[in-house]
Amino acid sequence: MRSSPRESLDAMVTAATVDCYNDSECVTGFYTMLDEHLAMPFPTCVLGVDVTVMGIDLADEDQIVAVCARGRWRQRVPILDLPLPSSAPESAEWIEAYRHWLR
Repeated sequence: MRSSPRESLDAMVTAATVDCYNDSECVTGFYTMLDEHLAMPFPTCVLGVDVTVMGIDLADEDQIVAVCARGRWRQRVPILDLPLPSSAPESAEWIEAYRHWLR
């Protein structure tokens, strides 16, 4: 029997937050899973501008950000605000698991 989407997200949350003692450690766990699994670089569009997501980073306030590039310009966008392309990159479900954990 297949697991429901919620059960799959719950399992991913458990994998990312195992051995975490507080929310800050949980965010670091999700950052690690995204860094290991999310296929980067990938193209997307931010505020009508085509960009390439080159990587991710941890910002202040325990926030995961996508490092977006266009030419020589770089902009950090909170990963929860990042619009994914219609053809989402491999393992983009980790972003959804992070959203699920924050609810």
